[in-house]
Amino acid sequence: MIRCHLSTLMGRDKLKIADVARETRLNRSTITALYKETASRIDLDAIDQLCKLFQCQVSDLFEHVEK
Repeated sequence: MIRCHLSTLMGRDKLKIADVARETRLNRSTITALYKETASRIDLDAIDQLCKLFQCQVSDLFEHVEK
């Protein structure tokens, strides 16, 4: 299972979904799906934009955990 830490990063920086959408120019539904951990796939460009915004590595954004 892949865990997404977007909500943690957003909380750290006190950002709302609308803020992230505006800053990254990603679709709001993409950000919402990642935030709620309901996304089944994501584009590499979206990962790149999120890593740039939060100044983090992919491993800070996603984590593989056993079910």
